[in-house]
Amino acid sequence: MVAVPVPPKMATSLALLMLAGSASSFSFNPSGTLASRRLVDVDENTPRDVYTMEGWSLNCGVQKADGLELVANYQDGLEDFCAMTQQDLPAGSPVLFVPNEMILSSSKATQEFGGALQAAESLLTQANLEATIPLFRIFCKILVEYEKGDESPWFPWMNSLPRRYNNGASMTFACFELLPPYAGWLAMKERVNFVNFQKAVQNVPIISEEIRADRNVLKWAYNVAVTRSLTWTDNERLLAPMADMFNHGAQTEVDISFDEQGNCMAFSSRDVPAGTPLRISLGDPTNPSPLFATYGFLDDSSPATFCKLMDKQEEMRELGYDFSNLLFFKDTGDISMEVYDVILYSILGQDPTAQRSFYEACRIGDTETKNAFHQEYFPYTLNELRKHVDDTITDLDRLLAKAQSKDPRTHPRLPVILKHNNFVKGTFLKVKENLDQM
Repeated sequence: MVAVPVPPKMATSLALLMLAGSASSFSFNPSGTLASRRLVDVDENTPRDVYTMEGWSLNCGVQKADGLELVANYQDGLEDFCAMTQQDLPAGSPVLFVPNEMILSSSKATQEFGGALQAAESLLTQANLEATIPLFRIFCKILVEYEKGDESPWFPWMNSLPRRYNNGASMTFACFELLPPYAGWLAMKERVNFVNFQKAVQNVPIISEEIRADRNVLKWAYNVAVTRSLTWTDNERLLAPMADMFNHGAQTEVDISFDEQGNCMAFSSRDVPAGTPLRISLGDPTNPSPLFATYGFLDDSSPATFCKLMDKQEEMRELGYDFSNLLFFKDTGDISMEVYDVILYSILGQDPTAQRSFYEACRIGDTETKNAFHQEYFPYTLNELRKHVDDTITDLDRLLAKAQSKDPRTHPRLPVILKHNNFVKGTFLKVKENLDQM
């Protein structure tokens, strides 16, 4: 965990906040039945009450830089809000402070719920999903607070959150039929993860049977947990209200960290002129498909995308590469060297001796030997690449035609799916231009 000095103004305010007894505002004394409490309406058409949340957060001790505003916009058919500065922010300026008492964390959930999550977490571990346990704890915390309704200290924040999501966990099978293999595989992983959480939470007795049986509430809570919390360490996820209003950007304006007391700190990472959105990084900016599958948006400012060689995953692993290495570049049509390596390595499978020599050259960084192999076999590599690109474009044309035959009123995630597929197709067309000239 990174320790960040607290700016004096914020430190003073935090002391005043604690003297005023802020912790008491985050206590819960249950009264009445579930039916008698006002619950967050998770219907997808419910509008978000963001500005009430903003006032609530300031009353709870959040501090924000002068000029920081939450601005409404629409993206991929969804009502969205983004943090924006209306004043110039020099690099290193404090942007936002969220006190520890407001932050949801997997470790706090463990302390609060004791052994109540143990049976569910054991099931996740048995299914080789131990890495998802910190996210599951956040998911359970959100469900517990949801069930408290407007008696939860976090109700204003929960009532400000999106109801409709476009990510893999929210997609229908009709959506999956419109996705190319790589995006479909990533999106299905999210859906399967949600299904596993849905099963595991049936073993959490502190959540009522009524809530555990409500798939819409479970899906909403999962999407809140997965899209608004941050992985801080392998064993810790953190969700800071108000800080979760920073959207993703390939070029970022804000860095987030947490100090030794668990307070959330946001500082400007560069000089930011007035009128600029304030964004953080939610993932690899060179490959938009994982962001699309997890968060449900397409970052069309991404400079590249994975080359979609889904049938070459074994070769990728053997060479020590992953999806982030094998890139086609959007604006230039350039191809990363790792793409050529993987295709040639696959071709050389017909000659194990040559394949082993090429592997050793890649492993030790013997550029001269690698280049000699590439030069000798380039016609074969080029032919394989052209076939892959042409086949992918043909498949994308088929998927786009199928998507355009659907009615967006009954398939509300169509806009972002079309946007994603067109992004990939445009990139592949640029690559094809280059290949055709070789």
